[in-house]
Amino acid sequence: MSRTDILSEIKKAEAEADARVEKAEAEKKIAIADARRDSVKRIQDAEAEMRSNYESTIAAEQSALDEERGKLLAEGEKQAAAVEKSSAKKIKKANDFLIEKFERTINVAS
Repeated sequence: MSRTDILSEIKKAEAEADARVEKAEAEKKIAIADARRDSVKRIQDAEAEMRSNYESTIAAEQSALDEERGKLLAEGEKQAAAVEKSSAKKIKKANDFLIEKFERTINVAS
């Protein structure tokens, strides 16, 4: 092999090595870009799942609070009705007492 042939082979080998390095660099960039996209997607999926869990937990708690509120309102209305019934009886009794006292006063004065 002549010297020019050897130099040609060396240049050819260097060109192939450069091409492999460029290809490897391009593959590296693609791999990094894919990894970044994948990580962004995973983060977005995790955030979406977290929001979904948060919203479903809030909805469940709101439902429980609404149920408890309904029970408390029903109990309060029941107690208010009992107080109203009791006060109606007492008002009638007080009116009867006042009328009786008034009539006694009139009868004594006459």
